[in-house]
Amino acid sequence: MGATMGAEVAVIGAGYVGLTTAACLSSLGHRVVCADVDQEKLDALQRGEATIREPGICELVVDGLASGRLRFVLGASAAAAAADIVILCVPTPMGASGAANLSTLESVVAEVRDLLPPGCVVVNKSTVPVGTAARVADLIDRPDVAVVSNPEFLREGFAVHDFLNPDRVVVGSADRDPVPARRVAELYDKLDTSVLVTDSASAEMIKYASNCYLATRLSFVNTVAELCEYLDASIDDVTTGMGYDERIGKSFLRPGPGWGGSCLPKDTFALLRTAESAGSDFALLRAAIETNVKQQELVVDKVRKAVGGDLAGVRIGLLGLTFKAGTDDLRDSPSLAIAALLAAEGAVLTGYDPSVHAPVAGVTDAVRIAGTAYHAANGAAAVVLLTEWPEFRALDWGRIADRLHGRSVIDTRNLLDPRTVARTGLAYQGIGRPDSVWAPVAPVAEMVTHAG
Repeated sequence: MGATMGAEVAVIGAGYVGLTTAACLSSLGHRVVCADVDQEKLDALQRGEATIREPGICELVVDGLASGRLRFVLGASAAAAAADIVILCVPTPMGASGAANLSTLESVVAEVRDLLPPGCVVVNKSTVPVGTAARVADLIDRPDVAVVSNPEFLREGFAVHDFLNPDRVVVGSADRDPVPARRVAELYDKLDTSVLVTDSASAEMIKYASNCYLATRLSFVNTVAELCEYLDASIDDVTTGMGYDERIGKSFLRPGPGWGGSCLPKDTFALLRTAESAGSDFALLRAAIETNVKQQELVVDKVRKAVGGDLAGVRIGLLGLTFKAGTDDLRDSPSLAIAALLAAEGAVLTGYDPSVHAPVAGVTDAVRIAGTAYHAANGAAAVVLLTEWPEFRALDWGRIADRLHGRSVIDTRNLLDPRTVARTGLAYQGIGRPDSVWAPVAPVAEMVTHAG
């Protein structure tokens, strides 16, 4: 391996996946041209200004520009004509039916098809339905151009870390053709990871199956948390006990306001539609989606009860609007879904998020944006913590209590220490936590260890 080190790579799309891919590949020694259709975004990137909130991305962009290994251009055509490998990182949003909308992908393929050099490999890195690599190959219709599936497994807020420290690299090619698969795998030669070479359909399914499993796991733990509230059990201790089982593990066992973001909602719907098209009833996945909607409604019910049963005209302070901490991404944010439900019942909403500094038209319309968490709490009947920003744990809750009109704090991420909040005279509610304020009990294994 190593033949493609220093390869000429074109990355089409400068969003989360595209920009991370371009910047990281350039840091690995490849010459990368990253294309997008947004000239303003490209101008900022060419100045070394990162256009996404992602730790480490700005430094990689600056280093790539300085080394000459990274360039930004307008349009896919300008990037693809001299590339050894063309990586498609374009949006595949959820369509009206729930299936992935591939119109942008197909448009890009049509644009570059006749410009691709002989021997070029086209790589699908966008999350696409099973069978898309074969569809792209049909659209290109050139025997001298191979199409390979190379799904991404990047977490927003950790995208650079995940790219450079991957759990695995998956490469799928038609008939498991080893030649184009090896060329794509060699892009990652400098990384210490496992590489799985398979067929294109299996590679595409790996991506969907992984995300849909995680979504199902989150829906499961949210339902367990609901049951804990009925039975006066602690979800914190339950998930700690579950996590010690190596067959289960500790990841994705934290209850919350529901899952969201740019991946899980659209990927679950897309796989569900794929299953239906194939004649399979994926009842478990459908239940996970329905449970997620129910979780958001359960949060609204908590808020409604906390303010006396009627939300009409009631001021509510929201802490956190992005779908997760460490990002500025508002796409399919459960925080905003809950805000919309509250607003539909007449609640007056003021929200604060460290990465949202102004209203976003069509996205945060239901929420007045505050400059600080304390301003969001001014005159509110209740404060609802919706995103797990660490700074919320360090807030002066006595100061919050002084600004509130009511006394309720609903912590949908179980981020806060109930005792800290309760000491200020506020009424604390978490997810799956007993109504009474309690001191978390150390796991037995830890108590034994410390006692020894």
